[in-house]
Amino acid sequence: MVMALPWLVHYVTESEYRDHYKRIYSRGTIHAFDGIRIYFQSRRFEHAFYEGQGKNRFSPIRAQRIDWIKATLEHPAADLYQGWDKKNKVYVSHRRVSVVYEDFVVVVELGLKSGSNLKGNFITCYQAENSINKIRTSPIWNRNICTAMLKGRNGR
Repeated sequence: MVMALPWLVHYVTESEYRDHYKRIYSRGTIHAFDGIRIYFQSRRFEHAFYEGQGKNRFSPIRAQRIDWIKATLEHPAADLYQGWDKKNKVYVSHRRVSVVYEDFVVVVELGLKSGSNLKGNFITCYQAENSINKIRTSPIWNRNICTAMLKGRNGR
């Protein structure tokens, strides 16, 4: 099913995009469609909206999709996949890759709050035009598997 795309955000300066990110994400309260609270650290702005060798160049094209993050996380029809651990070359259930709009992906890393409740930390977002086919063939993310793995890793 094709989803209507969220609006692009058009600011003149990087500072305006940074302020938007802080206001909506870092200071805001975002919950994924399944109730998982997602936290946004200010330092993740660079990872999401910079490009080039060493992520050294602000990308207005990437930043225009800033509101797609929230829309993707909150969308009940998001496709959810396990994330890839580059270091160990394996899929991991505590990383969740959400896809709704075209090849735009949002990556969060999950952990446990008190009890069995999941919480997420925003890692990045990007247009995955070169890797969307690989992402779409990744293992499907499963909440129960993720929770069990995190409980086992934390000795609970």
